[in-house]
Amino acid sequence: MIEAASPSGTVERLRRTFDSGRTRPLEWRRGQLQAIGEMLERRGDDMVEAMRADITRPELECRMELGVCTNETSYALDNLESWMRPEPVGLQPVPGRQRIVREPRGVVLIVGPWNCPVELLVVPLVGALAAGNCAVLKPSELSPRCSALMAATVPEFLDPDAVAVVEGGADETAALLEQQWDHIFYTGGGAVGRVVAEAAARQLTPVTLELGGKSPCIVDDDVDLDKAARRIAWGKYFNAGQICISPDYVLVKREREEELVAALARVTEEFFGTDPRSSADFGRIVNERHHARIARLMKDGRPAFGGEAEAADRYIAPTVLQDVAPDSDLMQEEIFGPVLPVLPVDSIGEAIEFVNRRDRPLALYLFTRRQEVEDEVLSRTSSGGACVNGTMLHAASPEMPFGGTGASGLGAYHGRHSFESFSHRKAVFTQGRQDI
Repeated sequence: MIEAASPSGTVERLRRTFDSGRTRPLEWRRGQLQAIGEMLERRGDDMVEAMRADITRPELECRMELGVCTNETSYALDNLESWMRPEPVGLQPVPGRQRIVREPRGVVLIVGPWNCPVELLVVPLVGALAAGNCAVLKPSELSPRCSALMAATVPEFLDPDAVAVVEGGADETAALLEQQWDHIFYTGGGAVGRVVAEAAARQLTPVTLELGGKSPCIVDDDVDLDKAARRIAWGKYFNAGQICISPDYVLVKREREEELVAALARVTEEFFGTDPRSSADFGRIVNERHHARIARLMKDGRPAFGGEAEAADRYIAPTVLQDVAPDSDLMQEEIFGPVLPVLPVDSIGEAIEFVNRRDRPLALYLFTRRQEVEDEVLSRTSSGGACVNGTMLHAASPEMPFGGTGASGLGAYHGRHSFESFSHRKAVFTQGRQDI
């Protein structure tokens, strides 16, 4: 069943369900999470095929995305009952009992992106349902097969009076944003994020904005460059660089720049062979517009390797660029593709200053053996998350909050943090009943 009612009709229908109290009990929430797990198990192969068709993505990467969804669902099931318990608070000013009660926000909107079209709908949905909300899912029109599959599959497994899928493009999203929501969760670019925030502000609706930006990678001069290059290249070329926490550029000590570039070339060939175009492990750019944008940005540097762009099949080679001007378009826009600028610096302090002159990134990566360098970089920079001696792994744990800061986002989720994002923390004080 594909949601065909007007946005207002859909919201009203779900609000009636929420107001009835159906979504509040533990057993309803547990049942919906179990249904998500069943959906992932029974429709997982279909989801993989839809992702591969939409974004020409390697099968292993698609199955990793499903694994994240399954882990998140299992973690919520294991911990849901404890999350729902009232939290006692001591040191009350007068005799009585005080506690914090998590209550569901109500009817929420979850707007997903095209690059992880299953994970970035399902993982927020896990948090929304665990917290006892009703939810409308808006998949991206840029991943049409995944959108259609979610629209057909979600009502088959989940409570159709509590969860709806609305397909469509910019007009449908704009119509949804005109409705009264109790929370909006958006994943995507900063430009649309500002539109979402503006629409939410008109209704005084709380938001979670998972945006992006230019996530830097700082490489100290004391590390094993082969190991560092392997981990950087894995993070950069995963999904052809179309990941919001993909390393966007590298800052490396000037005397080790050429060594690092050579190491990146070696591991890239190891990953994808001498002709990445024919590798089953390397994806494509989602559409012609984004392909043209990345091809334009590549002109702002000198390819150390790669640099090929074939519009016919939306192929951009895994590429490292050198001689990049810090004020070029390449260094202003989020690349969101398999192109990695490498810029030399004279010190860790210079690298920190370079990062701090730009918007706060969604992720920051540091490679170092020295504790004092780790402490300095993490204490003097601000980012949504950080990973030391690796890339993207900080986002894999359901126990860690994932989110941005400043231009890279607002709010956080994953695990308990998703539950909290979709809950209102209500202060409750009960004075002694014997006095009444």
